[in-house]
Amino acid sequence: MLLYDAKSPAPRCLRMFLLEKQLQLPAVTIDVFAGENRQPAFLAINPAGQTPALRCDDGSTLAEAVTIAEYLEELHPSPALIGSTPEQRAQTRQWWRRVELNVTEFIHNAYHYAEGLSRFESRIPVLPDAAAGLKAIAQDRLRWLDGMFGAGPYLCGERFSAADIWLYVWLDFALTVNQPFDRSLPHIEPWFARVAARPSAARSQQLLQPAATD
Repeated sequence: MLLYDAKSPAPRCLRMFLLEKQLQLPAVTIDVFAGENRQPAFLAINPAGQTPALRCDDGSTLAEAVTIAEYLEELHPSPALIGSTPEQRAQTRQWWRRVELNVTEFIHNAYHYAEGLSRFESRIPVLPDAAAGLKAIAQDRLRWLDGMFGAGPYLCGERFSAADIWLYVWLDFALTVNQPFDRSLPHIEPWFARVAARPSAARSQQLLQPAATD
């Protein structure tokens, strides 16, 4: 297998997932800031032009960080970050879905339309007037998520899961693009500090090692 990595939140989510799984994959780095992911060579690998992507042993390619994580968990079920039972997997996917649909997608698009505008306006449709509203929605939904947080210490109770990784990485990214979350949130704030203290949090900032060449 070969992972196409990049300096971006979604690839970082996958890097943190790999670290927690104690998996090592050969990788190549795609320079998304230079638009390498929009060039013909990478589009031949992933027509969506997004990172990460995973070239599987049979030569096929998987895209979307969530899909790749699911695939790797099936190949390497322990330690489980999605779940060891149908009930655990359903619970993780429930929180994962809540995180993506209600919080991180709004953070992502708000960045495209505001702080990342100069980078993305020539690549995708952008709506600068929508940025403030998207940021407000992300903050509102984070308060909503905080209100549903159980006894913890993680989203799935005692289990640290892929859902925690996805929320943490995107909130950490948001801090760097003028979207800080409300540090007075009674559950999210201590949860964020708890996840940040995991060794994989800091290590996931580093790109994966490049694949060896003959």
